[in-house]
Amino acid sequence: MKTQSKLYFYMILSTLLLVFIAVGSLSIGVYDFEGKSAFEILLKIIKGDSDLSLSHKYVVWDVRASRIVMAILIGSLLAVSGTVLQGLFKNPLATGEAIGLTSGATLLAAIAIVLGGYFKRYLPEIIQFSLTGISAFFGALAAMLLVYRISTNAGKTNVVMMLLSGVAITSIGFSITGFLIYISKDEQLRDLSFWNMGSLAGATWMKNLILAIVLTISYSILLPQGKALNAMLLGEKDAQHLGINVQKLKKKIIIITSLMIGTCVAFSGTIGFVGLIVPYILRLLFNSNYTFILPLSAVLGSILLLIADTISRSIVAPSELPIGILTSLIGGPIFIAILMNFKKSI
Repeated sequence: MKTQSKLYFYMILSTLLLVFIAVGSLSIGVYDFEGKSAFEILLKIIKGDSDLSLSHKYVVWDVRASRIVMAILIGSLLAVSGTVLQGLFKNPLATGEAIGLTSGATLLAAIAIVLGGYFKRYLPEIIQFSLTGISAFFGALAAMLLVYRISTNAGKTNVVMMLLSGVAITSIGFSITGFLIYISKDEQLRDLSFWNMGSLAGATWMKNLILAIVLTISYSILLPQGKALNAMLLGEKDAQHLGINVQKLKKKIIIITSLMIGTCVAFSGTIGFVGLIVPYILRLLFNSNYTFILPLSAVLGSILLLIADTISRSIVAPSELPIGILTSLIGGPIFIAILMNFKKSI
């Protein structure tokens, strides 16, 4: 009970911090609200005030608020996906980027963008609407299954093989994506540039609804797995002796993380290192107790990406710095620090 109370305390504290940052982020931008605050306008929108300027309402609700919500949802999904992958493979370097999931999702999304026009009209209308998102999911799933197949022998996953196969898949994915960029038209080239650098500028409430549905389904399956991931740290055989169905757990994590990463890539492009930074920070605080790390990573990931997005859209205002550049700039030194620590443990 004491452990549970401690978790609740940290969750409440981090959630309050997230709300505070979100309110602050709403007020940051170059648009002039004629002496009014963005938060005040948001409250009037929620109350249904009909006297509001349409331009004020559009900027606050459709541009800033939807973008803040998307940053919260995608940051949370990326952080949790990185956390469960690291728990599954028992390695702090196992993230969607490191093992090729992001590259696989980006590759199939790029194929859908450049080549989709040739076959999209033959597909059902509902698939036409979400072709890029579906492609990104299957790209992440295919990359995950391929990495797992290459790096696993007799039920044991070789971490070095996993990382090397991830590098190989990422290399292949980038080369094919580069070829698609070469043959793409101007409009397709702009879309592909968006995928490669990452951005939340395309946020809409419909996309947020889809992300929220994916998040709800994913978290209902993954968040209760904290004790199972703690057992996995002892080894797969010991985890089985403790009553954990290891193969079933692996399948759940592989499919759900592919869904999470694929959806994020479909809506925001490639945003790296969130799934690496967040679990690393939490392990410094709570060691490798996934009962704490899993739920807290959901909130800390939102905080990290929301701060990064606020900086990216204000540091060179009125232009915007692609958020993927910023997260990579932050994540690179942390990745090196993890490698140095990992080197000492070998």
